[in-house]
Amino acid sequence: MSIPTHRQCKVEIQNKTSSFTLREPLVHLFSGNCESPLPPTLRPTETGTALFVKTPHTACGSVAVFTYDILQESNRQDRGRLAVMFSVPYDFNIYSNWYAVGAFSKDKLCDEDLYREMYYASQRGFVRGKAKGPSLTHKAGHVTIRASMSDSYQPVLKVELSDY
Repeated sequence: MSIPTHRQCKVEIQNKTSSFTLREPLVHLFSGNCESPLPPTLRPTETGTALFVKTPHTACGSVAVFTYDILQESNRQDRGRLAVMFSVPYDFNIYSNWYAVGAFSKDKLCDEDLYREMYYASQRGFVRGKAKGPSLTHKAGHVTIRASMSDSYQPVLKVELSDY
């Protein structure tokens, strides 16, 4: 039986808040490409999706970090930055699917440093776990971030933002 070589990560993000808008998404690709981008804005009760895929004909997976600015609608005040990291490796003999969610200040850059922090560093301002583990929950300021990820070659990562 051959092992599938296609790797991708479908992201489903749901804004279940009553008064916060997610806007200005930024993406840092560590490995792979974004085939279908994140929605530019997710208002309260809206849902969006994105699709990240591995680079064809390479022995690399689909690995990225993305952020959204969190805007409080009532006073148009920024409430920080939602960050999501995922890693879908090419070689499951060595690596596992990992993901992390958190909230940072608005000046936190969406770059390789953020990816490395969320993949390797101690968990300050975020939570991290393997896809085969329990779902993740992180409470920050006025919101709660929950996430789950299936453990497969082509997983789905579900993220929801709700009122605290």
